[in-house]
Amino acid sequence: MPVSLLPQRARRSPSQGEAGGRWYGSPIAPRLILASASPARLRVLRQAGFDPEVVISGVSEQIGEIGTARAVVVLAERKGTAVAGQCPDSLVLSCDSMLDLDGSALGKPASPEEATVIWQRLSGHHGVLHTGHCLIDTRTDRRVSRLASTVVRFGTPSRDEISAYVASGEPLRVAGAFTIDGLAGPFVDGIEGDPSNVLGLSLPLFRRMLDEFGVSVTELWRVR
Repeated sequence: MPVSLLPQRARRSPSQGEAGGRWYGSPIAPRLILASASPARLRVLRQAGFDPEVVISGVSEQIGEIGTARAVVVLAERKGTAVAGQCPDSLVLSCDSMLDLDGSALGKPASPEEATVIWQRLSGHHGVLHTGHCLIDTRTDRRVSRLASTVVRFGTPSRDEISAYVASGEPLRVAGAFTIDGLAGPFVDGIEGDPSNVLGLSLPLFRRMLDEFGVSVTELWRVR
């Protein structure tokens, strides 16, 4: 069952301030729901001016033998569908991320030992961070799913550096056992693509998805 981390706001009716499916003006806007437990995704949205409510789907993240790019989209859709029924008059955004390394999908490592093995594989190589995005408008049940991909080039940390990083606990909390805005930052030589996607949510793609629903990204900025 979906779990809400924040109290729901009062529902707002679309009876005023709507023209041709596009919301305008500050009095009326759909609620933005983030269907993810990821602190990084919530931080990305808040730093970009949004104030989403968080509702965790609680769905299984087990997936069959399909490619990494397809898997993250399927999981994002699964999360969004589970939460959408609990959130009327809302825009529900769900995401899932995995790192593809030489055809292998790397999610969150299950143990420090697995994180160490992952970093031994990442060292001196590059992978592709795939994030599936699903946006559902529960006012109309319209939905759209998209994929964002960013190439990540890894440095060559020493054995001691890898041990210290794994001991920090950070790699156990993130897809691919790394993040560019934390302790692993010095071990990432560069990226090719959208930086926010590496954090789990592509802001440029989110803007384009909103536009498909006739919603301007600026209409969802929190009132300062």
